[in-house]
Amino acid sequence: MLNIVIADDEAPARKRLRKLLSESVHASELHIVAEAKDGVDTLKVLSDNSVDVLFLDIQMPGYDGFEVLDRLNPDKRPAVIFTTAFDEYAIRAFDENAVDYLLKPIPVDRLDMALARAIERKPAQKSLDNIARVLDWMDSQAFEKAAESILKSGTEDSQHQTANSAPPAHYLDQMSIPFRDRILIIPVGRIVSIEINEGITRVHILEEESAAFGGPGGPRPKIRQHIVSYTLDQLGALLNPDSFMRIHRSAIVQFKHIKELIPWFSGRYKLILSGNHEVIASRERSKVLKDKLMI
Repeated sequence: MLNIVIADDEAPARKRLRKLLSESVHASELHIVAEAKDGVDTLKVLSDNSVDVLFLDIQMPGYDGFEVLDRLNPDKRPAVIFTTAFDEYAIRAFDENAVDYLLKPIPVDRLDMALARAIERKPAQKSLDNIARVLDWMDSQAFEKAAESILKSGTEDSQHQTANSAPPAHYLDQMSIPFRDRILIIPVGRIVSIEINEGITRVHILEEESAAFGGPGGPRPKIRQHIVSYTLDQLGALLNPDSFMRIHRSAIVQFKHIKELIPWFSGRYKLILSGNHEVIASRERSKVLKDKLMI
């Protein structure tokens, strides 16, 4: 049985889709658990229910369809079938790993095809989820052991390491990050910042094309954010302090991605990072940051 949510700001569109689902060849396998009338309502419905398939309109008040997906934990995101009257979003929709992209008015045969794909994906997704849980556990064990090693050896390293020596072997040189139905291996050089908000840790990554071709006169670098299951303390202990700095209790930045420092309120600095991403340093850390950057 597939638990379904219909998200659309137009009541007639929700009513028509509900009718089409009841007449589908897959109707016996479907259970509509809720409807949502805007982006904010959609997030609440998804938070309150176990959902397998989300029929998602794109142009909605509050948050549009893509903004809704940006605010979901990728590991817990349902299969998404976009429903819209506009065809110009199709490429972006499939970049978001959508099951299908249905243009309104939705033909019954296309709806049945989309549902068949969602039904096929469900057992495969369960298997991927199991693998992801095992990998998360393995990563957490590795992080804990590495952090413990750093705490034990940090003092000795700081006494013996010279300015010209190589970073110690226990600092990360790449990070594994869950993304949709796969795991990305990201070099730490592409990490722009790591930030925590409302208990969720997000890693802001410079996209690969931007890292390779960015430069003066080139296109503006693009930043993508990924949710990870580690705390700032865990990640901070594994990043080379010669390259990274915690600028307040909720953010770590990489020095080489700092493009501008703008004086802010009460002795603070606003940092403009690669991709025009902005972070504000605390007053105390702003002082340390000035010393680090020899300002």
